[in-house]
Amino acid sequence: MKMKKYVESSSVKGLLFVLLSISALSAYGQRETVNQNNAWYMYFGNHRLSDNWLLHTEYQFRRSGLIKDWQQSLARIGLDYRFNKELTLTAGYAYIITFPYGELPVPEELDEHRIWQTLTVNQFFNGWILNHRYRLEQRWNERSSAAEESGRVYRNRIRYRGMVTVPLNGNTMQKGTLFLSIYDEIFIGFGENVAQNFDQNRLYLALGHQFSNTGNVQLGYLNQMVLKGDGINQEQNHTLMLTLTYNMDFRKR
Repeated sequence: MKMKKYVESSSVKGLLFVLLSISALSAYGQRETVNQNNAWYMYFGNHRLSDNWLLHTEYQFRRSGLIKDWQQSLARIGLDYRFNKELTLTAGYAYIITFPYGELPVPEELDEHRIWQTLTVNQFFNGWILNHRYRLEQRWNERSSAAEESGRVYRNRIRYRGMVTVPLNGNTMQKGTLFLSIYDEIFIGFGENVAQNFDQNRLYLALGHQFSNTGNVQLGYLNQMVLKGDGINQEQNHTLMLTLTYNMDFRKR
């Protein structure tokens, strides 16, 4: 009963966060915007080590244009503790390299070390899955060589993603299921060294195929709005998304 109340409370909080996000986005509606085309090729895996512990692995091969030039390289690893199918806690590390790309490029190739913590809450409604993901990030960004100070700058960021997964040829996610995946994710910076709170927003729509009980592939579109560090310019990135998810089970049988 307590778990059910917690999940319901989380969904309400997630809805409130989305409403606040919409208000934040409207405040940036008059910025100077450049439209760009990118493609992200991604792998995700949550590999079961025991009944409750899982290893999270992830790599994102982000390209400017369809494939030609680098946009970002992102590698992420973490450890999940899954209380049940509704509630999971995760903590981990990520290493990101950002390359000069597009019409508003960074001055040079820059990297980032990131520690992150995630709370994931799932709700199930007649085959539909509503997923709430709350993530905190502690970021150490490399400074450009053109900056007055060398070294790294530390920033905090919080993210909320609300996602709906809808099976199209049945009421459960199983081998052979076709599904739609839709989400919106808001990124908010806070604390010292943050020039503006709103960082970016991502809106995603994809068609997926569950090719096995442990894996699926998705092809979709991501509309990514990124507010640049000057607080004036922003990117509207139209992004092709190709995603492979494959989970392995390392428990002894």
